[in-house]
Amino acid sequence: MAPQTTEEDTRPAIKALPEPPDLPPPLPEPAVEEIRLETVLAALSDPLRLRIVSKLLLESEQFDHTCGWFGLDRPKSSLTHHFKALREAGVTRQRQYGLERRSHVRVADLNARFPGLLDLVADWTPPGR
Repeated sequence: MAPQTTEEDTRPAIKALPEPPDLPPPLPEPAVEEIRLETVLAALSDPLRLRIVSKLLLESEQFDHTCGWFGLDRPKSSLTHHFKALREAGVTRQRQYGLERRSHVRVADLNARFPGLLDLVADWTPPGR
């Protein structure tokens, strides 16, 4: 008899890479206890932002990534707006490295506030895939 697979067995694995030492301080963001579900859901309601978070969760190659890593064909001003919305909602953390900003998902913070939410984001399939 073959072993049964569960939903967790088929769920994509979220990559939460360890935080390297000597990082620049994060840009302004809400404290963990200030992250509100309706604000997070509003930020994730935009398909581009949902795609950004999904890519960070499932495809991260290093602790944090620049805007260019995402391969998004959008004006810089538009991307800046989307990354700021995610940061201000408490979904991502951004740090300034010289002239560039790098982002990563606040996995531990979001899992503590809203268990299972990031699993839903990781399970999401963009339209047309």
